[in-house]
Amino acid sequence: MIRLLAAFVIGALLISSATGCASHHEKEQGRNTQPQPNAYSEEEIPIQIQNEDDTPELVGGPEDVVRKEEPLTLAELRKKYKSIFLLQGDSKEKRVALTFDDGPDETFTPLVLDELKKAGVKATFFVVGNRIEANPDIFQRMVNEGHAIGNHSYSHPNFLKLSDDKFRGEIEKTDRLIKTYIGYLPSLVRAPYGGVTENQINWLASMEKKIINWNVDSLDWKGLNADEVYANIMNATKNGSIVLQHSASGEDGDLTGTVEALGWVIAQLKEKNMELVTVPDLIHLQ
Repeated sequence: MIRLLAAFVIGALLISSATGCASHHEKEQGRNTQPQPNAYSEEEIPIQIQNEDDTPELVGGPEDVVRKEEPLTLAELRKKYKSIFLLQGDSKEKRVALTFDDGPDETFTPLVLDELKKAGVKATFFVVGNRIEANPDIFQRMVNEGHAIGNHSYSHPNFLKLSDDKFRGEIEKTDRLIKTYIGYLPSLVRAPYGGVTENQINWLASMEKKIINWNVDSLDWKGLNADEVYANIMNATKNGSIVLQHSASGEDGDLTGTVEALGWVIAQLKEKNMELVTVPDLIHLQ
């Protein structure tokens, strides 16, 4: 009996001692040991992708669909390329340039030339290549009478719809035609309908050309009468203006209003002490 009791006491003491040691070890570990770093480095921690996500969709659409690079607007192109893409001359100078597109034809171009000759005024004609081929004598008259000549394409397409090769062909073919009459390549280009792309501007700049649009539109292509053409020009013309008119039209077009208003417009601009000059003179092109 005594031996049994002694064994029981010794076992209890051993258990108590073991528990105390374990407890003491845990306290020491908590006091002296830093937390162990994650087994992965910061770059190697695997990303957990959830298969289901209740986050609402982007109403406007994902970035890769919506954020497409858009071409610059015509106004933005004019601002970006203001030394190449011109709408007017110096607003401090009392000078105006009359310009005429789409010729030569055998109906209206001679009448426009008659009015300019009568008034002693030189204008700028932006000519179409295939119409030079069709009316060489009338084009020669333009040149002989001292008017400035600009390139208005070979067939009057919409440049915005052309490939680079076709666009360049339109310009280069007409340049060669003009050169046979004036002896040099023209420096001025006006795009049909006024539309041109940034790539086209850059190519024209590399060819040392200026793109000439306008800031006064007569709207004569609408077949307006002389009073309407006159009002559209005189109400908007100011120092440095480039005035858009036409010396030829499309099928069944009527430019009688342009011809009848021209002498009146010239007289009134002179009355306002405006000097009527060609575009090269207006922009001081060497």
